[in-house]
Amino acid sequence: MDTFEAIASRRSIRKFKSDPLPDEILQKILLAATQAPSGKNRQPWRFIVVQGEKRAEMLNIMRQGIAHAKEQRGESGSSEWSAYVMEQAPVTVFVFNPDGIHPWLAHSIDQNFDDLVNVQSVGAAIQNMLLAAQALGVGSLWICDVFYAYEELLHWLGESCQMVAAVSLGYADEKPDARSRKPVSEVTRWI
Repeated sequence: MDTFEAIASRRSIRKFKSDPLPDEILQKILLAATQAPSGKNRQPWRFIVVQGEKRAEMLNIMRQGIAHAKEQRGESGSSEWSAYVMEQAPVTVFVFNPDGIHPWLAHSIDQNFDDLVNVQSVGAAIQNMLLAAQALGVGSLWICDVFYAYEELLHWLGESCQMVAAVSLGYADEKPDARSRKPVSEVTRWI
C-alpha cells in the first residue's frame, strides 16, 4: 500500500476483533512511530503498551477516572464510549511527552513553546503509527479521552511525565465510510 492510499483509506476504528496482534506487527507500528520527524530531533515520545490480562486493570482504572471526572466536573465527554472501544482492542499504546509539563501546571512562555513543538512531534509519531497500522491491515483509534482519567492512568502506569494520548490497535470488525472533509480551497489561503 502506498502512502497516499494509506492516508485515504485510514479510518478511526471503534469495533475490533478479539484476535491478538502479533508482536512483529506491533514492533513495526512502534518503529514507524519512532521514525517521525521531531523538532530539533528531540524525539520526545515514550510508549507504554498494554495488552493481555493488563487490559482489564487498565479499563478499571480508566473507568474510575471517568467516574471521578463526572463527580468533579459533571461531565466526561465521550470517554465512556472510548473506554468501551479500548475494552475491545487487543492493544492500547499510551503515548507520552517526557519533556512535557502537565496541563494543570503553570508554564512559562518558553515552556509553552517547547511543549507546542514536542506535542506536534508526538502527534507526528502517532500519525505514523496510524498509517503504519493501516498499511499492515490493522485498525486503529487515536484516543484523547484518556484525559478524563489522566492522573489515575499516570499513577497506574507508573509515569510522572505528560500523557498526550492513547492509540488502540487491533483487527477491525467494521468498515466505516469515509467522513466528510473540508475542501482544500476552504482551509487554504494562497499568497
